[in-house]
Amino acid sequence: MVTDTAALLPGRQQDILRRALTLKVVRVKDLAAEFGVHEMTVRRDLDALCEAGRLSRVHGGARLLDQTSQELSHTLRAGQNVEAKERIARAALALIQDGDTVALDASTTCLALARLLPSLHGNGRQVQAIACSLDCANALAAGGVPFLMVGGNFHAPARSFVGAFFMDTMQRLHPDKVFFSAKAYTPDAGFTDPHLPEVGAKQALVRSGGSAVALLDSSKFGRRALATIATHANIDALVTDALPSEEIRSRLAEDDIRLLVAE
Repeated sequence: MVTDTAALLPGRQQDILRRALTLKVVRVKDLAAEFGVHEMTVRRDLDALCEAGRLSRVHGGARLLDQTSQELSHTLRAGQNVEAKERIARAALALIQDGDTVALDASTTCLALARLLPSLHGNGRQVQAIACSLDCANALAAGGVPFLMVGGNFHAPARSFVGAFFMDTMQRLHPDKVFFSAKAYTPDAGFTDPHLPEVGAKQALVRSGGSAVALLDSSKFGRRALATIATHANIDALVTDALPSEEIRSRLAEDDIRLLVAE
């Protein structure tokens, strides 16, 4: 059984798994050339991953096991830029006021925020939450934060809920603040994601709120994915971990979007 210990694998082995998630089959020669290591080193990595039950060997390389691909996708995503996500979550916490109902998308950055919400109670701020993923719901329950779970079609890679039922439900809910993330961002394309059901769910979430706050680590800047979740016209603030380019800062200021850079 694959567990979240995948996030603790050596860096090169995590990179091999990420390539396997995309390519399904990875080749020793290609990996050796890409990482600049000896083929024997790659073979040892593949052997270790096979022994851990994440890959199976094929002639000249290895392939991702079908039954593990979805769980690995979520686990590896959760292990990326962890420190930046935690800093962003701490900065976003300051935007939440006493009595707010906050909606959190299924991103790992919003999961970091969900884990911080119990701290507000210790400071006298009472909040409620709307959860869109299993992990977020678990974090809120563990922290004693009152929350509503919005269901729908289960999207295993993100452990989230999508589809018509989710979007119909969100039309009837009106949180004070919505926090969401995206795979990529440019001022022209906005906040984008490659998975269309996730895009639809995030769009419904953003539309439901009194204000919308994008939580985005700086590795997403200057990139564009398939479909737009939201543009500058749909959001009120952007929280990130590093100062964006002058062009991005200028466009945000033009559109009256608050920029918070986490310390």
